[in-house]
Order: sequence, then C-alpha cells, then structure tokens
Amino acid sequence: MPTNLQLITKNLPEDDTIKEIAREDRRTAADLVIRKYRDPLFHHAVRILKDWQEAIDVTQEVFIKAMREERFFDSGFKMKAWLYRVTSNLCFNLVRDRKRRAAILESVPRQTSNEAQQVEIVFHGEQQEQILEAMEQLTENHRRILMLRYYNDLSYAEISDTLEIKLGTVMSRLSRAKNQLMEVLDDGAFAGSSVAQ
Repeated sequence: MPTNLQLITKNLPEDDTIKEIAREDRRTAADLVIRKYRDPLFHHAVRILKDWQEAIDVTQEVFIKAMREERFFDSGFKMKAWLYRVTSNLCFNLVRDRKRRAAILESVPRQTSNEAQQVEIVFHGEQQEQILEAMEQLTENHRRILMLRYYNDLSYAEISDTLEIKLGTVMSRLSRAKNQLMEVLDDGAFAGSSVAQ
C-alpha cells in the first residue's frame, strides 16, 4: 500500500522527464523538482532533526543548492540521490553542531502551531515512536541507512548513490543496522514491523 508521500508525488513527472523540460524551461523544471521532493525531503529532515523549523530551513537550503548546481538537470545526474545526500549531510551537520554546543536548542520549548502538530501526526503510533527512539542509540551510519531504506523507501541502488558507497556495502551495512536496532529493541516487540523484514 503506497504511503502518503508516495501518493503526493505519484502524479508528478519522472526525473528524466523533468530533465527534458529543463532543456526548454529551467524554471518550470525547478518548480516540478520542488513540488516532487519538498515533502519527502522535509520529512526526511524532520526525522533526523526532530525540529520542524530546522527541517524547513534545511529543505529550503537543499533546493537553493540544487538550483545552483550546474549539473543538476544533466542527463546522467542522479537528482534524487543528490537531494537526499545533501539533505542528510546538512541535517547531520546540524546535529553535530547541536552536540558541540551542549544541546542548547534542546532546552527551547517546542512550537505548538498547527504545522508542528501536523508534522508530529506523521510520527504518532507507539511502534514508530519506539523505533525512532531506539534508532537514536545507533551509530550515525546505521541510523542514516535505516531512514533512507525504511522511512524514505529508497532502493538499494538509490541508497548506494545517496551515500556514495558500493551496493554490497549498502546490503551489509543495512543488515548490521537492522541487527543493531533489533538488539536495542525489546525481544520480539517488533515482530511484523517492516524494519525487521
């Protein structure tokens, strides 16, 4: 069954079609890229940052970088992988900066606007919350690969492109990440979860 994010983006053109449009009208192509990837990248960022405003800022910065990237609409350029890689890098840089500043931002009260509440709804459900909490105890590499695979539904090839690692490394790292996650979770608590598959 398709996820909400898949339903949002399914009526938009494939990346290759967007690249063809860019040859005639780069502005229209840029608009299509933003419409297609804005929500998936935002949700990817908010899962890492757990802060919807920072996730919005990161998502905007990713698209600014994309439109400045001269190769972005080239025929061989892997747009989706590039967008996820830049989003991940910006987010993990922010997380590292937070830790260096002794997590000052963690003490700021969370926003309670309707937008923030809508974002939180995505992550409601006891199982998802427990998985996300457990993922905090994983290494950065393991957390990143699990998010790309199970929360962003990227294929092994797309993960390989995004993380710039070999396909075999994707498979072995994903296997180790799942094992590490299952060790953190209570035994049998998530039998039937997609992460355990």
